[in-house]
Amino acid sequence: MSSAKDVKGPPARGPEAAPGAEPEPPSGRDSDPEPPARGRGADPEPPPPGGVLWSLSGDIRALLMLPAALTLQVAHPAVGAGVDEHSVFRTDPWGRGERSLRSLQLWVYGGAEAAEEGRRLRVLHRTIQGTDTRGRRYHALTPANYAWVHATGFPVYQHAARYLIRPMAPAQERALYAEWLQVGRILGIHDRDMPQSIEEFWPYWEKMLAGEIEATTVVRELVDVDQPVPPPDRGPWPLRAVLRALWPVLLPPLVRFRRFVTIGLMPPDARAAVGLPWSAEQEKRLRRMCAVLRVVVPVLPERLRYLPRARAARAARRTAAPNG
Repeated sequence: MSSAKDVKGPPARGPEAAPGAEPEPPSGRDSDPEPPARGRGADPEPPPPGGVLWSLSGDIRALLMLPAALTLQVAHPAVGAGVDEHSVFRTDPWGRGERSLRSLQLWVYGGAEAAEEGRRLRVLHRTIQGTDTRGRRYHALTPANYAWVHATGFPVYQHAARYLIRPMAPAQERALYAEWLQVGRILGIHDRDMPQSIEEFWPYWEKMLAGEIEATTVVRELVDVDQPVPPPDRGPWPLRAVLRALWPVLLPPLVRFRRFVTIGLMPPDARAAVGLPWSAEQEKRLRRMCAVLRVVVPVLPERLRYLPRARAARAARRTAAPNG
């Protein structure tokens, strides 16, 4: 997922496509997009406070999980083509990352803002269309494409948690999947376009890995250690100045680490389907790093352990608890 500033080209136009329906192509009218439709019933509820996602997605270790999920998203030929042609991830990687993280945090911790963010994303993606790597016409809101972007989150969370936090019990995995379905509804995906249980999900996952996923241009760029990355352009200006001066020294280990966690925290069957190499020695290094994080992160103060949106939501929940 991306935010409004992540997309190049003309602004969205025309009526909003019905969530989960085959979208109509842009009308070409020179008018602003209509506001998201309302009055169709209650907004979908975000995942419950205190649930699996509530604890998982706001933990700073989740930042290490996101590159694997994002890379899997763009391994889909249509999604990869859309990002390749419409995203600003090459020219504004830090801004895109910040906006994407904000969006994800809203899905879980945003309360009433979660559904609004889902509507905003659908408006954003209305004009993203073209031809994918296999010569097929695509639209970003075609259910199969939009649902794949959502689907990648569950297996990455489930797999990466084994390394960074702890293996989930079967009941926790089911709770995580049920909460991830709620996120899908927030994004405007119909239940009929998402596997409704873990038992339905894994055959879908295996089918996608076997017949659809590939090393797209964007996948190769995301794991390329020679790909240029500009220095951070946000934060206090003294820090930006220091980073800019040291960037030639800092960039090589940074991109190597990005590649390491992207491939290492990707589920092995997905890694194999995309064709990304991974050695036994790399696996040992990953396990050693994650063992340290499993010890260190839980003893950090809350202001360091949780991302800002999660921290604020946790504080608000504690404040409201005495009042029932």
